[in-house]
Amino acid sequence: MGAWAYRKGLHDLGNGVWAYLQPDGGWGWSNSGFIASGGENLLVDTLFDLPLTAEMLRILRASIPGADRIGAIINTHNNGDHTFGNQLVEGARIIATRSVAEGMEYESPDRLLQVLADPDALGDGGRFMAEIFGRFDFTGIKLPPATDLFEGTLDLKVGDKDVRLVDVGPAHTASDLLVHVPGDKLVYTGDIMFHQGHIVIWAGPITNWIRACDLILSWDVETIVPGHGPIASREDVRNFREYLQYLHDEARARYDAGMSFQEAAFDIRFGKFDHFGDAERTVINVHVLYGEFAGERPVVQPGEIWNLMARYAKERQARNGCAGCSDPAHRH
Repeated sequence: MGAWAYRKGLHDLGNGVWAYLQPDGGWGWSNSGFIASGGENLLVDTLFDLPLTAEMLRILRASIPGADRIGAIINTHNNGDHTFGNQLVEGARIIATRSVAEGMEYESPDRLLQVLADPDALGDGGRFMAEIFGRFDFTGIKLPPATDLFEGTLDLKVGDKDVRLVDVGPAHTASDLLVHVPGDKLVYTGDIMFHQGHIVIWAGPITNWIRACDLILSWDVETIVPGHGPIASREDVRNFREYLQYLHDEARARYDAGMSFQEAAFDIRFGKFDHFGDAERTVINVHVLYGEFAGERPVVQPGEIWNLMARYAKERQARNGCAGCSDPAHRH
């Protein structure tokens, strides 16, 4: 898949399918997809704020006939970097699982706006969040409700194209959709795949995530559009699956050795996966994995996870020789 350059903007994948990519794929920099056939179309996810989504829609409309009238949005999950632009696609149906729709009711930019207004109030964790999310504009966002709800799987037609939606969650979130276009040997994965980046486990279990990779590999697909990162191949999915298993096994070994989740998170080394971006997410991930192993997540104080991630990012920067770097999300 080296033919697909990792650059911002619209990528024509051929035969009426497109990807819209946002390097570097880190916190908030998500991808979207577009499918068109026979005068019908749909958008796979919107972006993290209204200006970014408006820019994407302008490019779609200038590049693709009929994209000025988008028939439907599929939201692969409820996180804001895949939903906060929904209101700009006026008149479109919003297709989501019931769980995603419920999650969107509680997904709001308000907390992010509060943090950005006074990051010092939350200490190192608040400042870390502000440096990550301060690049986005969360004003004016109003999430419209989903209109078309389903559970499990849903088969759609977009003109002559078959499109199958498969809920493989809970994994990243409580519900995560794969958008499979079998005729084009393509799948939009949402955040079931972070290509060249560390995952974020908000829900789990990670075993569902691994099974989702197995499902993708069982399909006759050649082009994989991840929720974050460059367009991927089947070999990239196999590598990502190996990373998931490695993360699980390394956390399990430290849990069995009696280490705290904090100690384990800072102790794990990723070897061949060390170039993956946003390694500070290991703190969240090990906290959730310890919950899977023990039956309940370790008790943490408010803000502790973000404070630990800020510390992790700072220590990683120092270890990688960029102690003076002003960007805590610097991807190595």
